[in-house]
Amino acid sequence: MKFIKGFLGIVIPVAIGLALALLIKATVVTVARVDGPSMEPNLVNNERLFVWRHAKIKHLSVIVFDAHGEDPSATTPNTDYVKRVIGLPGDTVSSSDGNVYVNGKKINQSFISKYQRTTGTGNWDLQTLSKSWAKHPNSVKVPKGNYFVLGDHRSVSNDGRYWGFVPKKKITGVAKTFPWGTDKAKRHNVNDLGFE
Repeated sequence: MKFIKGFLGIVIPVAIGLALALLIKATVVTVARVDGPSMEPNLVNNERLFVWRHAKIKHLSVIVFDAHGEDPSATTPNTDYVKRVIGLPGDTVSSSDGNVYVNGKKINQSFISKYQRTTGTGNWDLQTLSKSWAKHPNSVKVPKGNYFVLGDHRSVSNDGRYWGFVPKKKITGVAKTFPWGTDKAKRHNVNDLGFE
């Protein structure tokens, strides 16, 4: 009898702890991994991130989303992409000479170099980009319930310029770096730039 009480005294707290951890992971926060160079210099390949499932998505928030069904090259379910939100629902978005404009206002891109802003990006707006998209062709604004995303390393990023918008239902949450994972400036560039 003592053995059973002792055994249950260990098993029950461990089971409760595991159940709480799974509940938190499913509803509050999870962990994701950066795959590839598209968010350099602020996030690097294999870097781990917290993903807050219910955080408010703002301009310049870094998000994690399932690209399957949005990007034609994401052929398997649960293909997580990490990108920066540029356009919110209802926004117009354009680029000229490496500058990105949201609703006609130039956004501050000091989180990446001029080289990263200008190399391989070209001049565009949503209407010219969307002519080649399978979903939402000829869009002039980000549709309701969708977001427009770019990678920080624009010349190598496979992002919204090539396949369109990210539906809210595909977004896992807003990504934040671990405090020990990167330097202070890069942490700021991921964790603190979001604006309404």
